[in-house]
Amino acid sequence: MPNVFVFLAALLYALCAFLPLSQRRLVSAGAMLGWLLHAVALCSEALPAGGLRLGFATVLSATIWISVGAWWFENRNMTLDGLRVLVLPCAAIAVALPAIFPGTVVPLAGKSVLFSWHIAIAMLAYSTLTIAAFHAVLMALQESRLHHRGAPQGGWFGAAIDRLPALLTMEKLLFRLIAFGFGLLTLTVLSGVLFSEQLFGKPFRIDHKTVFTMLSWLLFGALLAGRHLKGWRGKTALSFTLSGFATLLLAYVGSRFVLEVVLQRGVA
Repeated sequence: MPNVFVFLAALLYALCAFLPLSQRRLVSAGAMLGWLLHAVALCSEALPAGGLRLGFATVLSATIWISVGAWWFENRNMTLDGLRVLVLPCAAIAVALPAIFPGTVVPLAGKSVLFSWHIAIAMLAYSTLTIAAFHAVLMALQESRLHHRGAPQGGWFGAAIDRLPALLTMEKLLFRLIAFGFGLLTLTVLSGVLFSEQLFGKPFRIDHKTVFTMLSWLLFGALLAGRHLKGWRGKTALSFTLSGFATLLLAYVGSRFVLEVVLQRGVA
């Protein structure tokens, strides 16, 4: 039965990603139905009895699921068709990944309640910064389009970019997303450092996940500080956003992909 939900969710995401721009209500309804089916599939895959299934595919699927919800909510207040054509195709792929790469079940018996909160906050941080990265890509495309107004750039995707809010509005929204995601990432880092023994049953240690997470935290922190102190914007802001996101992606998803798929090792 979960496979049916996965198939339907992926199908709805794919259809809604490429529906005409004029079908906004149909897109909204279809994406929300796909999002709900994705939630059912994700819960059945990630929450087996008495445990929590972890792995790069499950984390990526959950991250994109929250990102779709954030896009849907934002799209009610402003037209973000360009974001739709980036997020929904990724969601159509991500929803199916846990069925292919199931990861490993971590028993929750004996785990501190802090463990669940740590995972939830980390997922929210990943998701918020993921949607910020999609947002940054859109801004880069939007800025490029503004600089090449004389060239013929028609087509469906070009029309979607043209329907985006003004670049300054997009920039304000980007920094709100980054500030919120940075706050959540800070809580994730602090909880991991201060409560490592209770969370993972072992003392805090410096490993690849810690290094990449801290590097991502520093990049996003530097961007927010530069914005506040020096008014950073434009290409500088976009470069920091995408670099911070890529580093954060390597912190767990990238490293777990290598361990689970390339090296055939379980979740640590």
